[in-house]
Amino acid sequence: MLEDARPAAESLRANRPTRSADENRDFVDLADPATENQLLPSLDDGITLLDVEGSRGVPILQSLVLDHLLIHDGLAFWVDANGHATTTTLARIAPSQRLLNRIQVARGFTAYQHYGAVCDLTTAVNQSIKTSTADIGAVGRGAPICDENTSPHTPALIVAPAIDAQYRADDTLCETHAETLQARALAKLSTYADGYDVPVLVTRSRRDEFTTAVATAADHHIECEQTRMGPRLLGEEFETLVYPVDDGAYYQTTFAYWRELLAARATRVGMEPTTPSSSTATRDGVGTGITAAGERASTTTDPLLDAWTATDTGGR
Repeated sequence: MLEDARPAAESLRANRPTRSADENRDFVDLADPATENQLLPSLDDGITLLDVEGSRGVPILQSLVLDHLLIHDGLAFWVDANGHATTTTLARIAPSQRLLNRIQVARGFTAYQHYGAVCDLTTAVNQSIKTSTADIGAVGRGAPICDENTSPHTPALIVAPAIDAQYRADDTLCETHAETLQARALAKLSTYADGYDVPVLVTRSRRDEFTTAVATAADHHIECEQTRMGPRLLGEEFETLVYPVDDGAYYQTTFAYWRELLAARATRVGMEPTTPSSSTATRDGVGTGITAAGERASTTTDPLLDAWTATDTGGR
C-alpha cells in the first residue's frame, strides 16, 4: 500500500521566489514562439510515467529532462537505475555544458540502495535550498521568468527512470517484499511531487503486473512510439505532429497535421473548412475531392494512385 503523503508534503513546502537564473534566459529568448511545444511535451506537477516502445528510451528521457530545465529554474534530482543517466548522451544532447551542472545524480545498484536514495532526496533538496538561499548576491541577480512559480532554489524536476528495475532484480527480496518496497518508493516520490510542487518523471523497464502500481501512481502518462522519422510522443494534451530537419524546416508524418494546417489556411483566405461526412467515404477510400477539371471524385489514401487512375486527366 502507498503511504499517506499529506503530513510530510505540508512540511516540505517552501516559499518560491519569482527570480530566474541567468543561465536560462538566453535559451528562453532564443526560442522560436512559432515552434514552441511542437516537439516535446511539457511536464506538469505530479508523477509523469514515460513509456517508450521497443527500447529503454534513454535519449528521449534525457531530452525531456533537458528541455524542462531550459525553461524552468532550479536543479534536477535524478535517482538513477540501469544506467539511464549516461553522461555521454547527456553531453551530446545538452545545448550548453553548464546546463549539466544543474543535474544532481544518485545511483542505486540494489533495491535497498535505490530506496535509500529516494528517501535521502529530502536531505539533498533541503541542503540545496539552504546553500542556494545563503547566496544573497545570486538571488539579487535573477530576472523574472515566464513562469512565476519557478525558482532557482527549489527543485525543477525529479527523475527516477526504471523505477521497477532494482526491486524486480533483487534476489534477496521475495515478490511481496519487492512490491512493497517499490510501492513505498512511489509513495515517497508522490510526497515530493506534492510537497515541492514539482514534476516527477519516471519510467519502467517493462509493462507487466509488477509495474501496475507505477501506472496507478502516475498522474500523467506519455507514450513514445519509435517511427522511421523519429520518436512520436503522445500524451493527454500533446501529440508529435512534426519532425525537425536542417535549416529549421520540419517534416510531418501524420494526416492530423495536414488537416490542421489546411483548415487554418482555408479560414485565413475566407473559406469555411469542411470535414467530409462518413457517407461520402468509400470502403477503400477516405472521402471525395475536387479534380483540376472541377469534377468531384472519390479519393484513396494514395494521392499518386488517384492521379494515375484518373480517366479525364491523362491517367491510366
